[in-house]
Amino acid sequence: MALFFLSIFTIPNDKEYSLKDQQILRVCPTTSSACNFKVKLKSESFLLLPTAIWLIIFMLLPLAIIVTFSFASKNELGQIALGFHLDNCIRFFSGPYLSCLFRSFILAFSTCFFCLIIGFPVALWLAFQINNKYQQLFVTLLTLPLWISFLLRIYAWIVILRPTGILSHLLQNIGIDNPPIILYSNWAVLLGMVYNYLPYMILPVYAALQKLDIRLIEASYDLGGSTWTTIKKIIVPLSSRGIVAGIIMVFVPSLGDYVTPDLMGGSKYMYIGSLIQNQYLTVRDWAFGSAVSTILLVIVAIAVWIYLKYADRPSLA
Repeated sequence: MALFFLSIFTIPNDKEYSLKDQQILRVCPTTSSACNFKVKLKSESFLLLPTAIWLIIFMLLPLAIIVTFSFASKNELGQIALGFHLDNCIRFFSGPYLSCLFRSFILAFSTCFFCLIIGFPVALWLAFQINNKYQQLFVTLLTLPLWISFLLRIYAWIVILRPTGILSHLLQNIGIDNPPIILYSNWAVLLGMVYNYLPYMILPVYAALQKLDIRLIEASYDLGGSTWTTIKKIIVPLSSRGIVAGIIMVFVPSLGDYVTPDLMGGSKYMYIGSLIQNQYLTVRDWAFGSAVSTILLVIVAIAVWIYLKYADRPSLA
């Protein structure tokens, strides 16, 4: 979007060239090629107009509204009273809501950890063990659950994990009379989160491993390196960009997810996403809900910036 506005206001048109400029262009063909490229860029920059409009309407304006409402207050009629107040921020940090944020961070970190533990070996298997002509088939099968609605996948797990579900009947058939009830527990929430966000960890790591030079792995084995040493010294550092991308793609949405904890956890615990949803739809306190959303947005942005700053080093690239 910035490129679009920059190209419109800064790139000159070929019709605006003066006689002196035209003489310079004839003398210096390199400058002429550069200017022709700029002119072409200006003509093609209008193709970015739909994207710019989309981002402004559906991303920047909603964010601006949320930030504006976060400093507002709620009047006696329950309506938004615009102004500049820090009462909502003070209320969040001084009330019992910090436990929701802490619980959400624990869930997001746990989801990232298990997705990485499961996803990295799967990505290794896809990149190095599967024949190239079958890799696209397995990638399609991996992304196949994403074609189905998010809610349908959650309800499918509810059918499996409920006390009268498929898992209970299976455990009873093998001799376990009183099978444990997993549904509406923290383990059920974590299971649903890992299941939903696992492809977002596998795909970036798989893409990074595909670009890895196989000769480096062969050289490691030729020099006497073990499998663990090769993974630790060669594969992990060279695929670190994919790992970082996967962690961000899993951590950010899992931090604000409220559907999975509500449906698979039975609303026993309040997470930050559930708190925002309740403030908007149940309590109707849009000012406080916007304040919590803004605080969460700032915390996530700072955390991602710090992680990228220290994780994207030359030694890991």
